[in-house]
Amino acid sequence: MPGSTPLPFLEEGMARWPFGPPNAGICLDFTGVPPTAAELRALVAERWAELPRLGRRLLPGTRRHCWATEDRGDPAGHVRQADVTLREAVRGWFHTSFPEGRPPWNLHLLRGAADGEFSLLFRMHHSLLDGRSLTTLLRALLDGAPPVDACAALAEPRTHRRTAIGGPGLLTAGLAVPLPGKGERRPAFTVVRLPGELLRGARRAVRGRAVTTNEVFLAAASGVLRSCLLASAGIPDASERVWLSVPVDQRPPGHGDFLGNAFGNVRVPAPVGLADPAARLAACAGLLTTEVRPRRAAERLLEGVAGAFPGAGQALARGRLFAPAYAPAACSYVHLRECGRTLAGRPLRRVTAVPMVPPHDTVTFTLGGCARGHTLGVATNSGAEDAELLAESFLHELGLLGRIATTC
Repeated sequence: MPGSTPLPFLEEGMARWPFGPPNAGICLDFTGVPPTAAELRALVAERWAELPRLGRRLLPGTRRHCWATEDRGDPAGHVRQADVTLREAVRGWFHTSFPEGRPPWNLHLLRGAADGEFSLLFRMHHSLLDGRSLTTLLRALLDGAPPVDACAALAEPRTHRRTAIGGPGLLTAGLAVPLPGKGERRPAFTVVRLPGELLRGARRAVRGRAVTTNEVFLAAASGVLRSCLLASAGIPDASERVWLSVPVDQRPPGHGDFLGNAFGNVRVPAPVGLADPAARLAACAGLLTTEVRPRRAAERLLEGVAGAFPGAGQALARGRLFAPAYAPAACSYVHLRECGRTLAGRPLRRVTAVPMVPPHDTVTFTLGGCARGHTLGVATNSGAEDAELLAESFLHELGLLGRIATTC
């Protein structure tokens, strides 16, 4: 097809996401008078100019999707303004498919959750960009940050990749965890701002060792799954495993500004068999230790086969890789390491990551962080009540860790 290129196997898989439109995004909350749409368009035109990835259009094919590559597009033309909050956007049009014939992304200027606030939501088709790409783009909009480097954005990592060490084999079976099962079964997303002292207290729950935010995140999610198991059939035998699915950025050093998809989902054990919250936190130490290594021949072969037969790959994924027993929960942490902390003088307050609709009977926890604190997002396919109950359980787990820290 002239002027087009087939989607790589990972992007093709997301284009075939069976649980809803594969839309995801990141929302930045600011305080102050919002900029006008014209001011935002001018900033986008300056900071995101000459980025071919933002001009790509998704083309359906007879067997697999393709990217149209001949048009760089107009990034400023993708700025939208809507008198809705993030919660209303997600409930309403966030999971609506993008129209054909245009690059599948928009930057939405939204009303804030409170007076004196406004939000910027970057909504995109996940085949176009990953979470690291979004932080690269959004960071460039902040005061004092340089524009995105067009050459660095095209420097796709091919020969090497960064991956997590350890974990089960691709086809290793695990244990499903029943969610609360309250209310109507439909996609839902809820957001909770995490008090800074709550997360800082949780990081002090293991004496004599520095604890990362990611380790607290995994431990709290594991505690939520443990509580779900206790509320149903009890804790499983030690021989059975519960796994957390975690996206790992595969960009090796020197490729941090690449725009596209360069991540892999790995599974790490959720220590649901441990009753002590501090012991669960200690068990999460080093689970996401990574290494940079050359791409293996088996990986290239698997990607080639999956790309050549995407329908068969989707059937395998739906029957096994998307099953609740494979990974009943996913944990995705996005931190905006901003050069500045303001947008045209308006202070940045919160970062919220919005994931794709998760597989049935699973939950996705997202943690969005910036200099001012963290925000928890919870997405389910089992209704708003489930999402809220799981968010409350997550906060409870953080509180348990904090109380342990105060008694040490």
